[in-house]
Amino acid sequence: MWASGEPPVSASSCCFTTMSSSTPSTANGTDGKKYKGERSPCDPSRVLHVRKVPIEVSEAEVISLGVPFGKVTNLLMLKGKNQAFIEMASEEAAITMVNYYTTATPHVRNQPVYIQYSNHRELKTDNLPNQGRAQAALQAVNAVHSGNMSLSGTATASDGGMMPGQSPVLRIIVENLYYPVSLEVLHQIFSKFGTVLKIITFTKNNQFQALLQYADPMNAHHAKVALDGQNIYNGCCTLRVEFSKLTSLNVKYNNDKSRDFTRLDLPSGDGQPTMDPTMQTAFGAPGIISSPYPGAAGFAPAIGFPQAGLSMQTMPGALGPLTIPSSAMTGRMTIHGMAPTAIHSVLLVSNLNPESISPHGLFILFGVYGDVHRVKILFNKKENALIQMADATQAQLAMSHLNGQRLYGKVIRVTISKHQTVQLPREGQEDQGLTKDFSGSPLHRFKKPGSKNFQNIFPPSATLHLSNIPPSTTDDFLKELFASSGYTVKAFKFFQKDRKMALIQLGSVEEAIQALIDLHNHDLGENHHLRVSFSKSTI
Repeated sequence: MWASGEPPVSASSCCFTTMSSSTPSTANGTDGKKYKGERSPCDPSRVLHVRKVPIEVSEAEVISLGVPFGKVTNLLMLKGKNQAFIEMASEEAAITMVNYYTTATPHVRNQPVYIQYSNHRELKTDNLPNQGRAQAALQAVNAVHSGNMSLSGTATASDGGMMPGQSPVLRIIVENLYYPVSLEVLHQIFSKFGTVLKIITFTKNNQFQALLQYADPMNAHHAKVALDGQNIYNGCCTLRVEFSKLTSLNVKYNNDKSRDFTRLDLPSGDGQPTMDPTMQTAFGAPGIISSPYPGAAGFAPAIGFPQAGLSMQTMPGALGPLTIPSSAMTGRMTIHGMAPTAIHSVLLVSNLNPESISPHGLFILFGVYGDVHRVKILFNKKENALIQMADATQAQLAMSHLNGQRLYGKVIRVTISKHQTVQLPREGQEDQGLTKDFSGSPLHRFKKPGSKNFQNIFPPSATLHLSNIPPSTTDDFLKELFASSGYTVKAFKFFQKDRKMALIQLGSVEEAIQALIDLHNHDLGENHHLRVSFSKSTI
């Protein structure tokens, strides 16, 4: 019996923002009151009302909506009304759950369901018919959740606690960052394994990293096991996943660099210092990055329920394909209503040093991040240039790595141009050699599909990687080559196993950028031309 003497569920037991005449009946078959118009939201309660539940959904699937946030202590299904009631162990867990699902509508059987607080403080279902299945499902799900039932032979938690040394917070490093990876993309991948509550992204040691907090350490455990070492895209953007020493994250701002999915009220923090410019575009600038692979390597849930995490279903052994929607690739939050900006393959580069720059120099520098087809330095405004890359993805990559870098004493700005192509000058039109077509150049680094060059793309750094060195070339010769060109050589070393390659460290990142422009493809004799690129290593 209900402590208050009420029937277990009536229309008055649910907090509807708007009500229609099709409000729910009581569970025992008598019609409840019918409400129209708006009602004020209910106070938080550990009993939650779930609407629009597909009729074929099982008890376990409904329970799984709550499991990532804490223990589910009771369930009442009203299948005839496409509704259900979930009772959480604590009001705090229910608040977190409602806050989360306010920002990310949960789906069951590919149908959206809606969750709100109930007027009831607890569910009393002892004397109701057809509760056997609900109680069995509760026991089974909670057994998995608390670790009494081992999943796929992995270590499990002790009765709801964390596994030894295990945190709900993961530290993620993305290596071989050929395509920018946004907070949205990480959320999509990692939410396959449970409810993601918070994400903070940052750049450290020239590497894109993130801290990600799950609602439950079990979710973090399964995500780590499944995703560590996997590539987001074919051959690049490799995930390195480990447990963080932190047990919770403190997110102050909801923007493209950090997000608390349980707090809609946080400011965007637009006045905060911008992030490392080499990663800025991956989050802050409008635009879409598109994968050249229609079925990019990706992930499926480690456990069977969409969106919600744990279930008793068997764990698939293989990772499934990840289809990343364009909304995840915009670098902007779609919930803010920002329309994705189409990205073209033409870049606008501004604040160049007109005394020092040339079409060839821009071709060499931007060619580190993609194949440059055309370059036009603007005739009447020579500090600006248009650069046409082979495709939009390469344009995005070059922009993310070169925007904000210093070149010939100037901090350059790289953005997507409104132009779709770079026009060549008409015959007889004065151009002063400011427009060049490089589409047939033998110096393109990415002509061959699957080239190793795709896996060796790094932000500008003071250390350069040299390759294609003739066997007779000495370290003194190479050091003198750079020094005589006006660069400060701080360190040099050949690769031990392969003297065709070496690392050279110069005085600054700016020096290294200029040296790459000057000396890439330098003729070393013996039919060898020097290949220069940025290195992730230091000497």
